[in-house]
Amino acid sequence: EKEAVALKEELSEITEVEIFKCDVSDSLQVKELFSNISQKLGNVNVLVNNAGVADQVLFTDITDEMWQRMININLSSAFYCSREALKNMINEKNGVIINIASMWGEVGASMEVHYSTAKAGLIGMTKALAKEVGPSNIRVNCVSPGVIDTDMNSHLSESTTAFTVVEPESIPT
Repeated sequence: EKEAVALKEELSEITEVEIFKCDVSDSLQVKELFSNISQKLGNVNVLVNNAGVADQVLFTDITDEMWQRMININLSSAFYCSREALKNMINEKNGVIINIASMWGEVGASMEVHYSTAKAGLIGMTKALAKEVGPSNIRVNCVSPGVIDTDMNSHLSESTTAFTVVEPESIPT
């Protein structure tokens, strides 16, 4: 909350800023969020789906709860937010949705099967949605970064983040 308030103060010098709090993995809270945004600021023209969590755990140790949490935060949240934003974007025939995926959604990561799966789903959703809403002048794009120095990755050492991507066809069978 402190960081949000500090950022609001900084950005308020150049534009209108409001702070909204929401669990984006909860579709009802997302509906309420977009209603509040619309009342205070108008319709959303640009949406960046950036919510994300990660866990490093063996596939056989992933519980149902861990799986569902990963899918809800990394994939379902983007679905819920995009669905709400698109209601007005389609009517206005204008808008941009940017989904933040991960390179692991493209190539997979050992001990992060549930994370890789959620991000791969986000990439697939981006491609399909772009085709569906493109004729309405709405752009849907996805960014798949590698390891970024964020709070989520703060526990990783520098040697851990120096990954080598191995393409599946180069793995001996």
